[in-house]
Amino acid sequence: MLNFIKKSFTLIFLFTGIISAQTQNYNPLSIQFDFKINKVSLTVHDAERNREIPLMVYLPSVKTPAPVILFSHGLGGTYEAYTYLGEHWSARGYICIFIQHHGSDDLIWKDKQPSERLKALKEAAGLPNFLLRVKDVSVVIDYLEKFNNDKSNPLFNMMNLDKIGMAGHSFGAVTTQAVSGEAFRRGISFAEKRIKAAFAMSPSSPENGNNLAEAFSKVKIPWMVMTGTKDIVPSLGNLDAKSRLAVFENLPAGDKYEIVLYNGEHSAFTNRALPGDKEKRNPNHHKVILGLSTAFWDAYLYKNNFAKDWLKKEGPFALLEKNDEWKNK
Repeated sequence: MLNFIKKSFTLIFLFTGIISAQTQNYNPLSIQFDFKINKVSLTVHDAERNREIPLMVYLPSVKTPAPVILFSHGLGGTYEAYTYLGEHWSARGYICIFIQHHGSDDLIWKDKQPSERLKALKEAAGLPNFLLRVKDVSVVIDYLEKFNNDKSNPLFNMMNLDKIGMAGHSFGAVTTQAVSGEAFRRGISFAEKRIKAAFAMSPSSPENGNNLAEAFSKVKIPWMVMTGTKDIVPSLGNLDAKSRLAVFENLPAGDKYEIVLYNGEHSAFTNRALPGDKEKRNPNHHKVILGLSTAFWDAYLYKNNFAKDWLKKEGPFALLEKNDEWKNK
């Protein structure tokens, strides 16, 4: 009997040691050394709105159906922006689908004189395009279900549509928040129940006097939000870091995360600097964005307990710099 107890404790010790080692060895920045970027462009047609929705799809090399991450670009952007995210996430085993939203993409300013571009951007940032964007997300998911069952489609049987994440930056963060549980005045909701986790860069508090607690108190899925201490867009409603921080403050506890990048401007989350930037770009910002977002997806889409443990404990501090801020609740 004593020998049996000794053997049992030895097995428990070894098993615990394996788990500890695996947690310590978890690295959200590591990728397959020979991974080759594989992209395909598709277009879906929403007959109800007579609207084309272009997609850029980043494909992983996994052989089994993979989780899906949808991405919504910022105001005036395209599905070709934020390539660093699509390339890394797909290398980590995700099918990444970057949506282009006509009406608030680069077509609104490309043919305009420089003096007219700001006006065009402000006009495009209104309610009509917001409504188009949130509908785009649901339409795309509907099409993904069709693609997954269509042998002639390049995405045939490649997607695990029970594991869908939603991400976006700026106007794309507004879109992400809306389809991931933010509530609006008079109880209006655009929540898309097929989305299981959300990642918003440069999130926004609701305008027009909406109650913050009411807006975010019923968020049911895991959220990660990122901003910077200088994440300001004075030309478009003077959105500032304070209003962005209010999002996390009003989220209910339970699998919610916030990163604040020191000296991070609005462009910290994009591929390149934006007009009006004042700070020199910090290459560690993208390292943090990739590492923490990947761990988040691994934890809540792949259900990787080592990733979740990494997030909940000391893992993020290996990537963050001294003045960056990290919170979870």
